[in-house]
Amino acid sequence: MEATVNSTENKNKIWNGGNKPLDASYGKMMMWFFIISDALTFSGFLVAYGFSRYKFIESWPIADEVFTHFPFAHGKELPMIYVALMTFILIMSSVTMVLAVDAGHKMQKTKVAWYMLLTIIGGAMFVGSQAWEWNTFIKGEYGALETRGGRILQFLDKDTGKRVAISEFAKDLHGERTTHARKDGIWFTSEKALPAYTVQEVVAGFEAHHNIVVRTEFLDEEGKKTVLSRAASAEKLKDAVLVVEGANLVRNEYGNRLFADFFFFITGFHGFHVFSGVLINLIIFFNVIIGTYEKRGHYEMVEKVGLYWHFVDLVWVFVFTFFYLV
Repeated sequence: MEATVNSTENKNKIWNGGNKPLDASYGKMMMWFFIISDALTFSGFLVAYGFSRYKFIESWPIADEVFTHFPFAHGKELPMIYVALMTFILIMSSVTMVLAVDAGHKMQKTKVAWYMLLTIIGGAMFVGSQAWEWNTFIKGEYGALETRGGRILQFLDKDTGKRVAISEFAKDLHGERTTHARKDGIWFTSEKALPAYTVQEVVAGFEAHHNIVVRTEFLDEEGKKTVLSRAASAEKLKDAVLVVEGANLVRNEYGNRLFADFFFFITGFHGFHVFSGVLINLIIFFNVIIGTYEKRGHYEMVEKVGLYWHFVDLVWVFVFTFFYLV
């Protein structure tokens, strides 16, 4: 009976509300509420991505063929190496944040400042790396043609099986080219910049290079992009209406345009979270330097921003898995 009474008293003590429900401060509880709501938002985005990929799996780009670039390694295909490096940097910044929180519990101001600085540097490096990846993805590398039905046609060397950039075989016809603009009365289309080559120049180059064939965006039974014969490639090129270089929200040289839409939106949304976290960490860092938390007698603010940083790190693990690994 006595044990039951003590158990009831302890339960009432824990759940009696007040300024610290569950022995957590108001600020920490609000941070947890924010994290839960933000997690649901990211979950919705990733579920939508999953459904879209499942629906258009036959034309979905293969990540190993899209993310192959690495700074200063021109001409070399290093699939996923750069993304793996980005992930490592973000995880290490999460480790330094853990060390900063631990130092804060021990009231070690100098260590908190140093670990916070390392966390800020890691976050800034990740944002910069993501900006470089976006820039590379937008510019593209090989180029492709788009058909009337919106399908993408890529080019391969049939002898080596490797992708061939349009710039390597397109033939310069020296024709006059005009950028479409609404002011010229072409109300249904407009262009910010002309592609490097026209469809006619690409087709002429194809006809002059007999080792080049077309690869469609559709997967075959082995899970690889379908490669057409030389004759079928020539027939398919008759449907081409547009040269596509890189990726944007309208067109995507790598395959289905929805892939680019989701990529920009989800990774951009996560990148905004990381950038915001870097700014918040900077504010906390300067407060640590001037001794704000020493005067308060605790470093709870470091712990609260640490919760946010770990959440951002965890979300990237899921984004990395969905976009790059699966």
